[in-house]
Formats: sequence, C-alpha cells, structure tokens
Amino acid sequence: MIREGAFENYHTDVIFGQHIITDFEVGTIGYKPGGTMASVDGLDITVRGNQTHGAYPWKGVDPIVTSAQIILGLQSITSRQLDLTTAPAVITIGSIHGGVRSNIIPDEVRMIGTIRSLDPEMRADIHQRIRRTAEWIALSAGATAEVTITIDLPITYNDPDVTERMLTALERITGRDGLILSKVHTGGEDFAFFAEQIPGFYYFLGVRPKGTDPGEAIPLHSPYLFVDEGALIYGVRAMASLAVEYMMGK
Repeated sequence: MIREGAFENYHTDVIFGQHIITDFEVGTIGYKPGGTMASVDGLDITVRGNQTHGAYPWKGVDPIVTSAQIILGLQSITSRQLDLTTAPAVITIGSIHGGVRSNIIPDEVRMIGTIRSLDPEMRADIHQRIRRTAEWIALSAGATAEVTITIDLPITYNDPDVTERMLTALERITGRDGLILSKVHTGGEDFAFFAEQIPGFYYFLGVRPKGTDPGEAIPLHSPYLFVDEGALIYGVRAMASLAVEYMMGK
C-alpha cells in the first residue's frame, strides 16, 4: 500500500488502528503514547557439525548439543546482558530440527525464532549479541553457526501529540474509568509501517467478558479464544469518534 502511494495519492494526515485484546474487559480501551508494540525480526540459525555414530560422539562434532547450548546462551542475552529497565526484549526459538535416527549424530541442526524489542539501539545491540553468542559457542565445540536475521517490522509508535488529542474522543465512549493506560506489548503489528509515514495512534479494544478472571482469559491467536461480541459497538463508536474528533480539531 505504501509503495503504491496510498498516503501520497490521498494526502493522508493521520492514521488510527484498533486491535482487540483479552487483557481488558469489554467496554474498556487501552492505549499508550510512544512505543507501544515491539519490532519484529526473524531469526534463522544453522549449526553444522560432523556426523558420526551416536555410540561414538567423540568421532564427530555434535550440532544438537551445540544447538542446545546456543539456545540457553541466547536466553542469557535478555536475562543478563540487556538493561531491561530501558525497554523489554524477547528472543524466542520456536522451532528446531535436526537428525533422522536415534543412534546417529547429524551433520546439522536448524532453528528458527523471533526477536522482539522496543528500543532501536537495543534492537541493533541484540542482533550483534545473537551473532556473537551463536558463532562463538559453535566455535568452542568445533562446529559452525550461520546466523541470518531478517528485519520484519519496526516498532509500533504512537505519536504523543495525536494520542493526547484523541483521548477525549475515546473517553466519550468508555467513560473515564474505562480508558486505561496500557503497558507495552511485545507483539508486533504491520500498522507500524503506516505510522512511520504519518502520525499514527494504535489502541486496544477490550473483549474479555465482564467478571471473567484475567488469569483465566484465553489469549489471542488461540483456537479457544472467546470474544464478548458486545465489544463491537464500542469498537465502531471509537473509530467513528476518533475520525470526527480529528476533523473537528483541524
């Protein structure tokens, strides 16, 4: 949409985005000025060793054990090497594949994952630390690690001035008590590309049924997710109110 001139052709001034969330009850809306959702980067690591019989591991180089050490080493980046008082960060390995039999040490293991951060400088630092950690752990075992990091999504950033201006519109929908200053979210959102082009405001519509224990609420992207459809009217009113509020203030 950006490449095809969506903002240039239509001279767009501002953009609003809305997403459901089970953190909040139906009838409430969460918001946060500034960085509100994390950048998203893909992580692909291939560890190459030397295949041998599982009964004689000393005759080869085991990429499975090496990969296990790398995974633990990656977790020490976020837990021991980053100042998390600056911003949260997450490194997750979501898939690991290697080997074909119980008694064969394979040549290679591949793992893929995701990197989340909310600070641009920390994001670059994490990338360097991941490469160093994987490559040096592999080297210490006599293996090699090929690290590929794919830049996917930028940080979703809410323009502070636009956010402040729009709170009046949202408060008309939820009431003062229903408008909640949200914590940051380590999920990512391609709305971030739009907010890099023009001022943006992205907020969260509560869909958890009233009276439900927050600890028992099913998270998003689960097949068991239950949404109180009473939230629909709040969502429609919020988007319409934001548009009117912005136009009246121009």
